[in-house]
This record gives sequence, structure tokens and C-alpha cells, in this order.
Amino acid sequence: MNTPAFVAQLRQQTLTRSHIDWMLFLVSVALMLFSIAFVYSASAYFADVKYGSPEKMFLGHTLRVAASLVVVIICSRIDYHLLKRHSKSILYFSIGCLLFVLVAGTTIKGAKRWLGYGPLSFQPSELAKFALVLHLARLLAEKQTYIKDLKRAFLPMLFWIGIVAVLIARQPNFSTAGVIFGIGVLMLFIGNANVLHISALFIVGLAGGWVYGISADYRMQRITDFTQQFSTMFDAENIRNVNYQLQQAILAFGNGGILGMGPGQSRQRDWFLPESYGDFIFSIIGEEYGFIGVVAIIIAFSLILWRGFITARRAPDDFGRFLAGGITTTFALYAVINMGVTTGLLPTTGLPLPFISFGGTAILFSAAALGVLLNISSQSEKV
Repeated sequence: MNTPAFVAQLRQQTLTRSHIDWMLFLVSVALMLFSIAFVYSASAYFADVKYGSPEKMFLGHTLRVAASLVVVIICSRIDYHLLKRHSKSILYFSIGCLLFVLVAGTTIKGAKRWLGYGPLSFQPSELAKFALVLHLARLLAEKQTYIKDLKRAFLPMLFWIGIVAVLIARQPNFSTAGVIFGIGVLMLFIGNANVLHISALFIVGLAGGWVYGISADYRMQRITDFTQQFSTMFDAENIRNVNYQLQQAILAFGNGGILGMGPGQSRQRDWFLPESYGDFIFSIIGEEYGFIGVVAIIIAFSLILWRGFITARRAPDDFGRFLAGGITTTFALYAVINMGVTTGLLPTTGLPLPFISFGGTAILFSAAALGVLLNISSQSEKV
């Protein structure tokens, strides 16, 4: 290959293909910017008690959002076709990180999910989920002529889905492993894989997930709490049997009413609701901004879902179509599950709300995936 000519061609493509999907960009960036206010309100009291400064977590999150915006812009300017050639290497690296975290990862609350030292930390599962989406998109594009074949197409892709899901489940992180498995299955469906194969995999996956879920007391307790919540929620004698975190989240939504209590006026954040700035930040939004704020967040994610799938439908090639579909599916599943958990519609998990929850690794990799999605849109027809 003529390297200078290739670089010149790539540069020309970057300069000319700049009509990104502005609605997708603006809505996603708006969520990240508003998350600064959400996190500050949800974390101020906790940060003041733990760190002696109510701005401690707020400043950290603000820096991560700023870095994420830079990541979005950079990734949106890089031709997504370059990722196709390196998809296997990226997936190998992420699997290596998942293996390493089992050996030398930082243990927090009984789980090894982090790599790092001191203030610098990294959650390999966040890289692995997008690395899997990237490589599956490549395999689906390359195997389209025989995509219905069990041995040549379905099983090789299932192999990668299984490895990533099992390694994450071993941390243990059952909720993330289950969602990543679901993302993989949905990508196989989007990629025109045999429906009978997918159905069989779905049934086996549900059965295996159920067996794994009841194999540990804490996971079984979450299932029990979920099944009992509606019968004991308003029973004064048995209310303590219900998941405490869910109780406080629902109280937060109730406090918010239609218009909310106002920014910074949450009551549940002050030691009542654990992880109010992380996995349960949606309930704080509901308390401070009310039903209107909740609907606004749902509309925002609906717009991301709509524009993401339009990008997938109008992508210039199969790889772009499957990659855009996989990224959009990931955003949608995480948002739906997080909202379902905080409202009691799903069992409690530890999944963040994309672009909003406090945390570094999740928002940075989501920003990179968003940038890739925007680049695909820039090489598609204008809509």
C-alpha cells in the first residue's frame, strides 16, 4: 500500500465528510453537560462528609465530562473503517484486561472489577462491551454470504460473546455479563443470523442465567426482593423485607411529583439513597425535576435511539450498519435497564445511566462509541 497516498485519502475524507447527525450529537452532549448538575446535587452531601468538600466529586465528574467531549470530537473525525482492521486486536486486549483483573484487580464490595493504582482506575468491562460490538460488527459483515450457517458463522461469533460474558461474570458482575450477552444476541438478530439458532441461544442463555443467578445468596436475595416488593411495599410490618435502595428510590420519585422539588433540593440523597450519584441518579432527577424531568430524560434517550438506528439504516456498508446498530443497542439497553431498576420494574443491578451517572470509565468509553456513531452518520446520506 502506498502509505502517503492512503494518509492523504483519509485526510480528504475527514475534511469532506463532516455532515454528522447534529441531533444525535446535541442530545448526547446535552445529557453529558446536564449530568454535571445532576451529579453535583446527588453527591454534594456525601462528598462533604467523606472528603470534606462538597465539590470533590463534582469537580472530578466535570473533568471527565470535559475529557469525554474531546473524545467524542476526536472519534467522530476518525474514519470508522480503520477500526475494522484492528477489531480483533482491540478485543484481544480487552479480554487480556478481563483476565488480568481476575488476578490483580482491585476488590471493592467483594468484586474484582477495576484495574489501576491510586486515583487512576480502569474498568475493563466497559472496554470489553464495545470491543465485542466492534468485532461482532466486523464478523457479521464478513459472513453475510453464509450468515445462516451454524458452524461457519453462528458458533464462531457465539464463542466471542461467551468468552467476554463468562469473564465478566467471574468478577463477579452478573448484571453486566447478562446485558453484554443480550447485546450480542441482538446483534446476531440485526445481522440476519438464523432465527432458530438465536431462539435456542436465548433459551439456553435464560436457563443458564437463572441457574447462575440463584447460585449465590446475594443474587438470590435480589431476585427475592424483586418478587416480594409489590406485596410488601405498603405493608408496614414487612416493608423492611423489601430492597432498601428501591424503597428510597421510589420515595424520591414520589417526593418529586409533577414539577419536582427544585435543583439541589433532594432529601433522599442525604444518606437515605445509596449510590444516588451513580446507578440511582435517575431517581434524584425525578425528585428534583419531577415527572417533567423524567419524561425529558426518556425523550432524550428515545431521540438517541431513533437517530442511532437511522444512522445504521443509512450506513454506507454492512460493517457500518452493524456497528451503528450495536452501539445504539448498547446505549438503549443500559438506559432502559437503569430506568427499570430505579422504578422497581426490574431487579436491582449495578448498571450506570449512559452519559449521566458518575464515573470515569463508563462515560469515556460511551463518548468514544458516540464519536464512532457520529462518524458513521457523517458518511451516510443526510436525513
